Amino acid sequence: MMNHREHEEHEDRKKEFDPLSKKVIACAIEVHRHLGPGLLESTYERCLAHELALVGISFETQVPIPVAYKGCLLDCGYRIDLLVEQALILELKSVDALQTVHQAQLLTYMKLANKKTGLLINFNVQLLKTGLRRFVL
Repeated sequence: MMNHREHEEHEDRKKEFDPLSKKVIACAIEVHRHLGPGLLESTYERCLAHELALVGISFETQVPIPVAYKGCLLDCGYRIDLLVEQALILELKSVDALQTVHQAQLLTYMKLANKKTGLLINFNVQLLKTGLRRFVL
C-alpha cells in the first residue's frame, strides 16, 4: 500500500510523457506542420505512418481488436488506428472538438488490447498540442 506522498509521486510520473510518446508526438507535430488542419482522418493516418517509418519507429495500422466473450474471441469491428511498438495505441481524429465519446473509445481499445498507454490526437486544430490527450491505465 502506498502512502500519500508515494501516491502523489506515482500520479506525477503517470502525467509525464514516456520517451515513445514524445517521439510519436514529435512525428504528429511534423505531420500537422506540413498539412495543417482540415483534412480527413485517413490522410493524417497515412502521413503519420509515413513519418513514423521515416524515423524508424515500428507500427501497425488498422489493427483489429477482438472481444473476449464466453471463451470466444469475436471480431466486433474494433480497429486501432495505429499500434506503435506493440505498446502505444494512437486514436486519430479530425473533428471540431474532442468529445468524451472519443476518450471512451480510446480507453476501451486500451483495455481490450491490454495496452497501458494511449494517445488521442485531433488534427483539426490550429495548434496540435491543444488536440492531444494522453491516457495511462
